[in-house]
Amino acid sequence: MCGIVGYIGTEEAAPILLEGLRRLEYRGYDSAGLAVLDPEQGLQVAKAKGRLQVLADLTGQGQKLTGHMGLGHTRWATHGAPNDVNSHPQVSQSGRIAVVHNGIIENYARLKEFLESKGIAFVSETDTEVVAQLLDYYYEGDLLDAVGKVLHRIEGAYALGIVCADEPDRLVAVRKDSPLILGYGANFHMLASDVTAVIQHTREVCYLEDGEVAVLTAYGAQVYNSLLQPVEKEISHVDWEISAAEKGGYEHFMFKEIMEQPKALRDTIFPRLRDGEVVLDEVSLTREELERLDRLYVIACGSSYHVGVAAKYTLERLLRIPVEVTLASEFRYCDPIVTRRTLAVVISQSGETIDTLAAMREARRLGARLLSIVNVVGSTIARESDDVIYTWAGPEIAVATTKAYSTQLAVIYLLGLRFAHLLGTVGEEEYAGMVAQLRQLPAKVEEILSDTEKIQYYASIYFNHDSVFYIGRNIDYAVGLEGSLKLKEISYIHSEAYAAGELKHGTISLIEDGTLVVALASWGDLFDKLMSNVKEVKARGADVVGITTRSHGAELAKSVDSAIQIPDTHPMFLPSLEVVPMQLFAYYVALMRGCDIDKPRNLAKSVTVE
Repeated sequence: MCGIVGYIGTEEAAPILLEGLRRLEYRGYDSAGLAVLDPEQGLQVAKAKGRLQVLADLTGQGQKLTGHMGLGHTRWATHGAPNDVNSHPQVSQSGRIAVVHNGIIENYARLKEFLESKGIAFVSETDTEVVAQLLDYYYEGDLLDAVGKVLHRIEGAYALGIVCADEPDRLVAVRKDSPLILGYGANFHMLASDVTAVIQHTREVCYLEDGEVAVLTAYGAQVYNSLLQPVEKEISHVDWEISAAEKGGYEHFMFKEIMEQPKALRDTIFPRLRDGEVVLDEVSLTREELERLDRLYVIACGSSYHVGVAAKYTLERLLRIPVEVTLASEFRYCDPIVTRRTLAVVISQSGETIDTLAAMREARRLGARLLSIVNVVGSTIARESDDVIYTWAGPEIAVATTKAYSTQLAVIYLLGLRFAHLLGTVGEEEYAGMVAQLRQLPAKVEEILSDTEKIQYYASIYFNHDSVFYIGRNIDYAVGLEGSLKLKEISYIHSEAYAAGELKHGTISLIEDGTLVVALASWGDLFDKLMSNVKEVKARGADVVGITTRSHGAELAKSVDSAIQIPDTHPMFLPSLEVVPMQLFAYYVALMRGCDIDKPRNLAKSVTVE
């Protein structure tokens, strides 16, 4: 949510800032702005509501703003409507200090009243302008000193980029509960909310911790703790290619990332399979520690939560340990029963999701051991966990997740198999068979993706429906949650997923002539029961798209209007295959409805405010 990029060096800043913002567009935004400092021209600010191209045109692709230091921002409105005035950067009344900000300043109203009592006039509705005005109020010739005083006054979550016209040789960055990284170059330094914004210029980065402040110049960077004492930072090397964050000839990032799933699965699974066994070098839990566990909590949001719902079925079957799946945004408020015998499995693509991070910290406070599944190396959730398993999916740019979901599921399989083997809850023969089936999973996903025409055809038939229901039982229901979310996220069609056995408890009242129902019928033991549910909705006029394995394909086709088959696999791994046609169906439906697939309305890739 929102994007920050900053540059100080020997080149013109504005074009570099615009390019960085383009690489952050996937995060979601409704306005954008630049502040560039030139010793002769002073602080130049340009802001515009709408897409980044509006700002680029306004500034002549950045050529109209001269200077070798500046900040850029893409804003997703929280405080104040999306318009030019409320866009970032926000500038102090004197015109001396400019600030860009991700997050929320919780006590901004009280600070605003204080500043207004001192005669300071505000022009925007934002909480961010309070930071700019407060910095100017405290500024006495030393920007770092003013930053220190402001940090003692503001409350909330924030990533800040700050420039001061009186100090044209340094750029300041501050982080608390909102991600911020520094990029290191020979004659420049950068700051950004995501590594994608700097990767074209440098692969050497460091990740700021909560409470840290950084001062950047063209030739150096110094990081300080919350007491403004210097600290040494470890510099990390980013090893993925720039092309991984580009479309590579595909029309949309989402479709590219759907097609990348076989590779992402191989990258996640294969290095952890050795001589027919699952090996997780990243996890230090011993058999004795596993035997002491009384429960697992899976904590996540959105699609990662849906991974958790599938994980409950998988992990309980494999481990015979109770698994509770909790929305991260609810975890702190449900008085969870957590002890030192609890393992909290925290799932997040970005590793920066604010609700998930807060829930994780609460679980830690209550005594749980923390194991995280994340995609972004060096992210806050990864750094604060006892154990972390990276999904190795590569950068995911589209707002609607696809390969991140699939690789998170794969890690759940690996984790479940490894723990089950240690605990002895799965026999050797069954274990060996499941490991062999897991190795085949990427190839089976590739097989589904090799023939998308039927799914595209079905999308052309059903794209104009106003309401869609996904039904399934057992693990089919779990994956139906994700299929439904994909459709509503990018096509704006109302969609819900229900446990099929609940139809007669109210849901069936919503079924009428022409209602589209997607029936997931891959869990073989419950196929006949699901077919009975299909007959129930058909009797009330529903159009039904069914998804099942090849073993049941012919039988399914007798009962539904449109049938999709997936390869057979071990029942535990069905979600990884079943989700792929649903991703494709959502994509093609959105395409036919003319939606902005990679940047759906009102959504952001990384949710970093509550």
